[in-house]
Amino acid sequence: MAGELNVDLGERTYKILCGSGLLPVAGSILRNLNLATPCLVVSNATVAGFYWPVLESSLKAGGFNPRLALVPDGEEAKTLQVAASLYDAALAAGIERQAAVIALGGGVVGDVAGFIAATWLRGVPFIQVPTTLLAQVDSSVGGKVAVNHPGGKNLIGAFYQPLAVIADLDTLATLPSREIRAGLAEVIKYGVIADAGFFAYLEEHLEEALAREAGVLENIVLRSCAMKAAVVARDERESGLRAILNFGHTVGHAVEAVTGFTAYRHGEAVAMGMVAAARIAARRGMFSMEETGRLVRLLARAGLPVNLPALDPTAFREALGHDKKIRQGQLRMVLPESLGRVQVISVSIEEVMAQVFEKGFIGS
Repeated sequence: MAGELNVDLGERTYKILCGSGLLPVAGSILRNLNLATPCLVVSNATVAGFYWPVLESSLKAGGFNPRLALVPDGEEAKTLQVAASLYDAALAAGIERQAAVIALGGGVVGDVAGFIAATWLRGVPFIQVPTTLLAQVDSSVGGKVAVNHPGGKNLIGAFYQPLAVIADLDTLATLPSREIRAGLAEVIKYGVIADAGFFAYLEEHLEEALAREAGVLENIVLRSCAMKAAVVARDERESGLRAILNFGHTVGHAVEAVTGFTAYRHGEAVAMGMVAAARIAARRGMFSMEETGRLVRLLARAGLPVNLPALDPTAFREALGHDKKIRQGQLRMVLPESLGRVQVISVSIEEVMAQVFEKGFIGS
């Protein structure tokens, strides 16, 4: 039996379905959404090798005519060149106004597929079928879609909500352990920004999550989605509250950019960014050293990096300067006050640089 959540956005309200055995019945789920017969499924070779036959069969049984388009693995998929190839695929597939673009994969696939859905014919239905823990708990929910620019991550994009999210927990069985750990970074983030009790639950059940125990996974996916859905329902376009979801992302995105988007998984970079934000908050007297220690220990237990690698300071400063949330030279950074509560505060690039490049934090 699948768990079900609503993301309440008025006429754009949609359901998140989470549970085991959903992929084989995806076609019947989508059949109830008044979609046209053609559909374009965007995936990569790795994920498609596992799950395209099941999804294709399910979609055909539901009366759809699916066409598969493959994109490269990793951030290489999030370019305008790849987007151009997907527009060609949409044309060849006969994607019309009521025909869906379906993302089968992790966050990168969801980002580029959503960008195509948002811009093809000025917007066609978009379905998320996330197959990584990180995508299931974070990127598949909330409607942020984008591709990268050489100057920074996700600089070309839109807010475009999916019509539905189908999160089949069975797809997590084929994930490398590193991807499970990376997803847990975003799960831990929710505990810090919104729910101290959930943070404590993760401290108690982390080993079960790493071992992929079904009950624990379903609980953390549904609770994470519920927290994000509540934030998105109140602030769909990040004019205020939604900014708290960026905890760890200011430094995290800069690390990704400086290392060419290849050295770290997104969750790994966010883990480093959360530690940096916690240390800045602790230095300001906002966040206790005890709670900073709890965060660092939980991330380390999850096998996530808590210290930054050796980075070029000039390149890192430049990457911070390209952050989408910068205003008049000040970064709008999410800093914790206590576990379960954060603030969005203006922080100078110099303060971030001083913390990040402090001896003992970087290169260790």
